[in-house]
Amino acid sequence: MRGGRLLSLLAAGLCLGLAPGAAVRAQSDAPAEAARAAITALDDATQALTEAQKSRDRIAALTQTVQAYEEGLAALRDSLRRASQREATIQGALDAESGRLSQLLGVLQSIERAPEPALLIHPAGPVGTARSGMILSDVAPALQAKATALRNGLAELQALRTVQEDAVQTLKAGLEGAQDARFELSLSIARRTELPRRFVADKARMQTLIDSADTLAGFADALMSEPVPSAGAAASQRFASVKGRLAMPVLGQIIRRFEEEDAAGVRRPGFVVATRPLAIVTTPWPATIRYLGPLLDYGNVAVIEPDDGYLMVLAGLGQLYGEVGEVLPQGAPLGLMGGVEISDDQAFLIAAEQGTGAEASETLYIELRKNGTPVDPSDWFAAGKDRD
Repeated sequence: MRGGRLLSLLAAGLCLGLAPGAAVRAQSDAPAEAARAAITALDDATQALTEAQKSRDRIAALTQTVQAYEEGLAALRDSLRRASQREATIQGALDAESGRLSQLLGVLQSIERAPEPALLIHPAGPVGTARSGMILSDVAPALQAKATALRNGLAELQALRTVQEDAVQTLKAGLEGAQDARFELSLSIARRTELPRRFVADKARMQTLIDSADTLAGFADALMSEPVPSAGAAASQRFASVKGRLAMPVLGQIIRRFEEEDAAGVRRPGFVVATRPLAIVTTPWPATIRYLGPLLDYGNVAVIEPDDGYLMVLAGLGQLYGEVGEVLPQGAPLGLMGGVEISDDQAFLIAAEQGTGAEASETLYIELRKNGTPVDPSDWFAAGKDRD
């Protein structure tokens, strides 16, 4: 009987979670796949940390390892956030369907319990009975499609929950690995002796500049007027050649651009980048350290000179590396952002489900100056060209 067939189809759809071999890969399984890729990336970072201990250039190797951890953790957090959102979407759809299917199940059960002769009698006569049979025949494929959709949804839901459980453990291990890599990096920098120096800073003169500065621009101008050995014309040409292709000095998201007004109505001639706590800050191009330390209300500030006539200001760091006058290669660590890394994986998952993004709690201010005048970083950094 058609009613019994429909009931069987629906019952199969409602028991799909127990069906063997139901691990279906839907198009929306991308968050789970991204999480698996991020887990692999973090495993690679852990291996890189082991290799960095044996590297001849430990600082460069450890810097790359810290960056690998940060990128892997960022990818994992993003995939977990999307997985949580996708899980909520699937669960909501399943909850919405359950009510309608329960009603239909009740109707089909009534049909199945009805005596066979009664099912053949229709108030409209034989024609009505025939039409009823045709309607039931049309409903059957629709129910089969609904059952397939439910099967896919339940399988994806299970896959998402499984990958989330694995990812939470990897997240915890990745946070510990990143912490170890930062510690080893700080230790190696403290023992560093081989960096070339362009000049030796006059500490008394530097303190005079700091005390007399009332703005960042004023301090930068005074710094540029201080006599130091030239970096050479070749360096200037190399730096100019990478305009528009510079890598960002920190992993984060640009939240305010050149001369863009903030909530208080203040405009600054630079980028404001939201980062995670303890994110590593590196040199986007070989540069000389011109200043390291606190300045006005900017927190810890690093001022580097990528070539003659240019200064790059990086403000808001928590920890600084190096000494004034040292010449750093491209990608060298300048310091770490402030704040405290969230180590509670469950707290992160709650934040991810709520979509608060509260983990990017630190901000780095980036200003690039040419011959004493601020220039738009969007013209120099590759990331600056990606408009939201």
